[in-house]
Amino acid sequence: MTDTLPRATTPPSPARTRSSRGTAVLVFAVLALVAVTVASIGLGARSISPPEVVRILLDPDAGAYNAHVLWTERVPRTFLGLAVGAALGASGLIMQALTLNPLADPGILGIEQGAAMTVVVGILFLDMTGVTAYFWLALVGAALTAALVYLIGTRSNTGGSTLGLVLAGVAVAAVMSSLITLLVVRDEAVFAHLRFWSVGQLTGRAKVLDEIAPFVLVGLLLALPLGRTLNILGMGDDAARGLGVRVERARLASAAIAVLLCAAATAAVGPVAFVGLAAAHCARLLVGADHRWSLPLSMALGSVLLLTADTAGRLIIDHGEIQVAVMTAAVGTPFFIWLARRRDLVRV
Repeated sequence: MTDTLPRATTPPSPARTRSSRGTAVLVFAVLALVAVTVASIGLGARSISPPEVVRILLDPDAGAYNAHVLWTERVPRTFLGLAVGAALGASGLIMQALTLNPLADPGILGIEQGAAMTVVVGILFLDMTGVTAYFWLALVGAALTAALVYLIGTRSNTGGSTLGLVLAGVAVAAVMSSLITLLVVRDEAVFAHLRFWSVGQLTGRAKVLDEIAPFVLVGLLLALPLGRTLNILGMGDDAARGLGVRVERARLASAAIAVLLCAAATAAVGPVAFVGLAAAHCARLLVGADHRWSLPLSMALGSVLLLTADTAGRLIIDHGEIQVAVMTAAVGTPFFIWLARRRDLVRV
């Protein structure tokens, strides 16, 4: 008779544990995304029950009036919100990773206001209108503003580039907002033309989806493989070079993708702040600092946050609706203050 000894069990490795957790969180995020998508399509001035939403989506001819509302207004608006939220979520996380700044965000760093500024200049002096023109104007403005904020922030005497970039971004955003007001307030025609675009909202923007979608899709596809590169850049320049990464080229390419996504989102719906900031931090709180998981999760959470804010804005008052930028600012401002007081909570 031989003794049977229990076999030693090998504990799961940290990498496998993180992978399992990341997979579970991503599945949950996808389910949340499906839920808010159905809510965004069904809720509004005219509420449509989830079963009827599914029935109309499967059979476009079912329920003539409700089908018309869904296919001409709700569905395009919802998909636009999904695209813009994902773009802002990815852009915010990439900017935080590149600057090692947990407070970085396309709105806080002034990039959205810089994009809006060039759109105003194009309308006023170049007679440029249309979403395609807005996109290229916003792209130029976002790139120039990003470079300006970086130059000011890294050369400031504020005790490091982290705080310097935030202060530079806030200052540049304030200057851009003032210039926009000065340029627009004296021209009633331009003010009327710009007013609808300059307040971040999804209302009436469904027609821009076809023109903006290719830019957002390309930006997101280019952003998804950046997780490993961002992880290596976060280890420091010397370690990154030792691992064979061309640091300057990698930073420039990553920053270009972030600016592309921010410009596309701003051109589509106007400036919308705090979505990138909140989505990026929520992603890190859920899956940690590994950008291979936090980057796609930040995209999903950006869409969830934007669609939730847009849907709540339709329901919070009896008549009319509150623009999505107002809703995100109402929630994002306290979040930013809390985060600024506890900026060591989540490492970038």
